[in-house]
Parts: sequence; C-alpha cells; structure tokens
Amino acid sequence: MSQDNYKEQRPWGSFEILHEENELKIKRIIVKPQSRLSLQSHKFRSENWTIIQGEALVTINDKDIPCTANKSVFIPAQAKHRIANPGEVEVVFIEVQTGSYLGEDDITRYQDDYNR
Repeated sequence: MSQDNYKEQRPWGSFEILHEENELKIKRIIVKPQSRLSLQSHKFRSENWTIIQGEALVTINDKDIPCTANKSVFIPAQAKHRIANPGEVEVVFIEVQTGSYLGEDDITRYQDDYNR
C-alpha cells in the first residue's frame, strides 16, 4: 500500500512521505529553528539526506558535519545519527531510505529532547 503524500507533525517539525515502494521511501522533512531529531539508529535501513534549505548540523556516530543547501550525507544502517537546526530558519531536507524494512518502529533512540 502506497502512502504517497502522507504528512505527520512531530515536536521538532514535520515530515511528508513523497513516495514509497518496496525497499524505498522518500520523505521531505522540515526541522524547526533551534530544534533537533533524536540521536537514533536503524537496524534495517540506510538513509541519504540532501539539504534543500537552511543550515543543519548532522551527527553521524561521533562526527558533526555542517551541511547547507545542496550538500548530501549518507547514513549507513546501524550508525547513530541526528540532524539539528541551530539556525533561525527552517531546515528542509530530502531523506531517501533504502533497506529491507522501512517502518517508523525501526528506531533505536539514544537521546531525545522530547522524552520519547
């Protein structure tokens, strides 16, 4: 079942599923100013993030990577990662997930500002 254009609000911003098929999901994600996602990992999927707008700070394992528009990062399966928006404008990025399972429950959280 396709969930194209499914939108969901989160405490840090929102995401919209642009496309989904077997072993592929594409999301458009917005991170509010001064917000960040949880430090997390995924067992079954890797992710490619391409920044569209804003200035983000991406953490992959113990490395912080500043990212601006048109920059991309690859997050391998099982890597601890997060994206933060230290700026005053929204960060918008495209996330391409690939792997054998792409469910929202494939998240292990290590640190979360919202106590999830």
